[in-house]
Amino acid sequence: MQSKAATVDDYVKSLPQDRRDAINAVRAVIRKNLDKDIVECMQYGMIGYAIPHSVFPPGYHCDPKQPLPYAGLASQKNHMSMYMMTVYGDSDHWKWFDAAWRKTGKKLDMGKCCIRFKKLDDLALDVIGEAIKRVSAKAYIKVYQEALGDRAVKNVAKKVAKAPAKKATPSAKPRTGSPANATKKSAATKAVAKKKVTAKRG
Repeated sequence: MQSKAATVDDYVKSLPQDRRDAINAVRAVIRKNLDKDIVECMQYGMIGYAIPHSVFPPGYHCDPKQPLPYAGLASQKNHMSMYMMTVYGDSDHWKWFDAAWRKTGKKLDMGKCCIRFKKLDDLALDVIGEAIKRVSAKAYIKVYQEALGDRAVKNVAKKVAKAPAKKATPSAKPRTGSPANATKKSAATKAVAKKKVTAKRG
């Protein structure tokens, strides 16, 4: 559920009190552990944490006008969501995150990068804080570029595999008036003329 709020403060103010308190608590943990090169902003209709163009000029590959998404926080219709792109893009970081969360005894309701929660107590806030702290802007950009590079290579390979093999271009047949035909006609004309001369002499 995307919001039309122009600022993060406007977004938070639009929420019911219980959601507002939960979202603000998670924001506080994120911001406390966030790299200085990552900013809080509104992105894709939710609270976003992104690496600005001043730090990473290319921006997000899906939409270069957007700063590179790092994390996200949203209030959905039936739950709240915490988007952890750093966990999705780095297998080693994911292994650490999964193990650390399990140790807390809390249930992890998570898709590829989205942690769903209905109340603040569902979250292992200390694990989220440490996960944010472990991945700097520089480290995230490195993992992002490596993943994007691998994807680009795979896409090229798929296109090459799907592309039909080029058929050999048949040699063009000499057209009337071509040098080859003119040579043949010239030789034939000379042969006929020679026969006429020989016949007259005989």
